[in-house]
Amino acid sequence: MITRSPIPLQRHGSADTWQRQLAHAIRDPRELCRRLALDAQWWPGAEAGHALFEVRVPEAYLSRMRPGDPHDPLLRQVLPLEAEQQQTPGFVSDPLEEREHTARRGLIHKYAGRVLLITSPACAINCRYCFRRHFPYEENAPSRAQWADTLDYLRQDTSIREAILSGGDPLAANDRQLGWLVDQLEAIPHLKRLRLHTRLPVVIPDRIDDALLDWLGRTRLQKVMVLHINHPAEIDDSVISACQRLRQAGVTLLNQSVLLSGVNDSVTTLAELSERLFEADILPYYLHVLDPVEGAAHFDIDDDTARSLVAELRTTLPGFLMPRLVREIPGEASKTPL
Repeated sequence: MITRSPIPLQRHGSADTWQRQLAHAIRDPRELCRRLALDAQWWPGAEAGHALFEVRVPEAYLSRMRPGDPHDPLLRQVLPLEAEQQQTPGFVSDPLEEREHTARRGLIHKYAGRVLLITSPACAINCRYCFRRHFPYEENAPSRAQWADTLDYLRQDTSIREAILSGGDPLAANDRQLGWLVDQLEAIPHLKRLRLHTRLPVVIPDRIDDALLDWLGRTRLQKVMVLHINHPAEIDDSVISACQRLRQAGVTLLNQSVLLSGVNDSVTTLAELSERLFEADILPYYLHVLDPVEGAAHFDIDDDTARSLVAELRTTLPGFLMPRLVREIPGEASKTPL
């Protein structure tokens, strides 16, 4: 069991909405270090990494970190380091070659039967290992008027059964925009499922409010939400409460993790993560090895070590709590099991 001394949240007024929390996320690397009582030796590296990919950490997520511990597994996911400046062979700006599969502005079509829509360029938190940390969002953030071309693409391809809302983070968009988009999608007869890939219910659980549940609950489409949780300490009571509200709205909850050096690269942590996910009504789905994105090589774990961890994990957990170890390889028709 993980015991932690949480950092008190800094409130910004009585109406502490998710929008307010998003707007007041920590954006300064020195402030992040100061709030966590980190020694000044960490400041130069944090500022150097921030210059490449800016810091963004909401208060609700910060509150789950251990003050004074630069190796806290939640902090490690968001703290910029000097190592991000290193050039590592094979680590590139577009590791999944998504530019090759951008069929329309904000629409990525890589796999049969489903398309991914860049619903919002914004994130609530900037994870240092993000495979889209160099993604050209300015070229792939459609306005409402520009969605017409994307929606026409979906209408014309009757093989598409599933629309995946991604980003950035789709839940960083406002509910009026999301409700409008889902209304357009459900009017396409051959679409059956709506999937959302999001981290917001984890980093700002207040995002799961009545306005979101209204449009999400009324759609005819089957609803799947894929959360992104890498460590059991990310799941506190507020996250469990948010997940309960989603389940009550008929949403199937899955989780995908990334295997990260210094964060979750132990059997004990991975087992506790699966158990904690199930307590929150979330099923483990994928355990990804790191996508080789430029600036994140210090998180990498070799495939043999990853396989060994998962083999041992399999002796610890029941099969329904075992995530599938996969790698995404550009040009392949699906995720590749390892």
